[in-house]
Amino acid sequence: MGLCDAPEIREAYEDVRNDDTQTNWMLLEFDENKNNVLKVGNKGSDGLDELKKHLKDNSAAFGYIRVPMSNDELSLRIKFVFLVWCGTNAGIMRRAKLSVQKAEVTKVISNSSIEIAASEQDDLDENEIMLMLKKAGGANYDRQASDY
Repeated sequence: MGLCDAPEIREAYEDVRNDDTQTNWMLLEFDENKNNVLKVGNKGSDGLDELKKHLKDNSAAFGYIRVPMSNDELSLRIKFVFLVWCGTNAGIMRRAKLSVQKAEVTKVISNSSIEIAASEQDDLDENEIMLMLKKAGGANYDRQASDY
């Protein structure tokens, strides 16, 4: 079985992408019994803060988050964040394999506006992520109220 072969991974990805569901994040974790296989560890509807509660200091994981954003009061767009988590106490072999495994994960999680590599909770500041999304979004029609 390959890293991302479990059908529930694609199902969770599509669930996060679906505007008709409440699910706005998912976290793929390594299966404890199969070291190089991912499973859907968690998913939820309370955004980044809820996802952060599931990130462990001694593990690696991949996250996917749906973020509503707007540059002005008239536009609302949905953006997606791909998260590569490698906790500060993750094992050396896990760290070494992560970039190769990320390439395989992005074959399934193929649509994101930005990618964030994080190893500490502080790396996931919601205001910073929103600014990164705005910058990645191109034209900014709300320059007077913008931080960039």
